[in-house]
Amino acid sequence: MLQAIIGALCGVGLFFVLADVYRIPYLKTSKAVESLSKKQKVKTSTLNVWLGNLADFLAKHMKLNEFKKAQLEADLKTAQMDITPEKFKANAIVKALLIGIFAIPMAFIFPILSPVVLFLAVFLYRRELKSVSVRIRHKREKIESELPRLVFTIDKTLKHSRDVLYMLESYAKNAGREMKHELDITVADMKSGNYEAAITRLEARVGSAMMSDVCRGLIGILRGDDTEMYWASLSLKFNDIQRQQLRLQAQKVPRKVKRLSMCLLICFMLVYVVVILSQIMDSIGVLFG
Repeated sequence: MLQAIIGALCGVGLFFVLADVYRIPYLKTSKAVESLSKKQKVKTSTLNVWLGNLADFLAKHMKLNEFKKAQLEADLKTAQMDITPEKFKANAIVKALLIGIFAIPMAFIFPILSPVVLFLAVFLYRRELKSVSVRIRHKREKIESELPRLVFTIDKTLKHSRDVLYMLESYAKNAGREMKHELDITVADMKSGNYEAAITRLEARVGSAMMSDVCRGLIGILRGDDTEMYWASLSLKFNDIQRQQLRLQAQKVPRKVKRLSMCLLICFMLVYVVVILSQIMDSIGVLFG
C-alpha cells in the first residue's frame, strides 16, 4: 500500500516537472483558447481540452499518404470541418484509446470482457473515420431537399430576368444553412471570377446528380440558350423525386410506431407483473409468518 502511494506521488511530481519543462499551458488557459478558437460562448469541458491536446501532439508526429491526405482534406472542407487531416485522424485515435485503455483493468477484473472493450474501441475508431462521409451525406440530402424550391424560383425569375448572379444571391437570403453556405461561396466566386467556372465548382463541391442538373441549366442561361422548357421539366422532375422521398419517409413511420407501441405494452405488462409478484410475496409472508 505504501509503495503504491509513493509511486502515485512520484508520478504526479514527474508530471508537473515535465509540464514545466515542455511549457504545457494551464488548463484554464487551454479552455479559454479553445473557446475563442471556436467563437462560441459554450464552455469547453476539461476532458475535451485534454483529448484535444493529446490529439494535437499525435497530429504533429503523424504522416499520411499524399493521395489520401488530399482526398481527406477535400472531404473535410466539403463537410465544413475546419481541421487538418492529421488532426482528424488523431482525434479518432485518441477517442478509440480512451475506450481501449479500459481493456487493461478489465483483463485483471473480468478477463472475458477485455475483448469486448477492444472491439468497442475499434468500432469507435472506424465510426469516427466515417463521420466525415456521414456529414457530407446529410449536407447533400439537405441541399437536395431545397433544390425543388430553387428550381421553381429560377423558373419564375426567368420570365423577367436572366441574371444568374441575382437569382442565386436573392435565393441565398432565404435558403437553409447548408444551401446558403454553398450559394454564398458561389456568389463570391462569381463576383471575383468567371461565372461558368464558379458554377462548375459549385457542382463539384456538392457532388449531387440533382445539383448537376441545376448547374447545367444555369450554364445554359449564361450562354444565352432558351432554357424555359428545361426549367419547367426540371421542376416537375424534382417535385416527383421529392414526393417519392416523402412517401419513403412516411412508410418508415408505422414501423417506428409499432416498435414504440410494443415497448409501451411491455412496460405496462412489467408494471402489472411487479404488482402481482409483490402481492404474492406479501401473501406468502403472512401465511408462513
